Amino acid sequence: MVYEKVKKADILIVGTPIWLGEKSSVCSMLIERIYAHSSETNNKGQYAFYGKVGGCLITGNEDGVKHCAMNILYSLQHVGYTVPPQSDAGWIGEVGPGPSYLDDGSGGPESDFTNRNTTFMTWNLIHLAKLFKDNDGIPAYGNLPKKWKDGSRFDFENPEYR
Repeated sequence: MVYEKVKKADILIVGTPIWLGEKSSVCSMLIERIYAHSSETNNKGQYAFYGKVGGCLITGNEDGVKHCAMNILYSLQHVGYTVPPQSDAGWIGEVGPGPSYLDDGSGGPESDFTNRNTTFMTWNLIHLAKLFKDNDGIPAYGNLPKKWKDGSRFDFENPEYR
């Protein structure tokens, strides 16, 4: 049921808390489920997530925002999402037990750094998704899985084809 929504979306933002310095197990499961569908193709014959953009939001009470973002964004681009610049944002509270982002006194919603990065991420995701929408995604020439398998990769002789 969730996959059908993901499949229809032009933009995917993965959100996760930080647990023991890593993305949550639920986030890992989401990425694994997306990966399970990565061999499907779109209406142009490309992998299913080509022409879609991805980003991530991370929160927690311990360090690891950039580490989690690195892993999530790599995973998204690996399955076909395009990751624009500044496509992650995060907030971490004081290390150790303490208030979460929306708790009174956390400072989360007032964090200029978090608000700026979330705004930049949002605009970059929207702009890139619109560019793809207006230009029919990523051109299919040169990245069609079926062409690779059947040996007809390009319309010129490939001296490296063995």
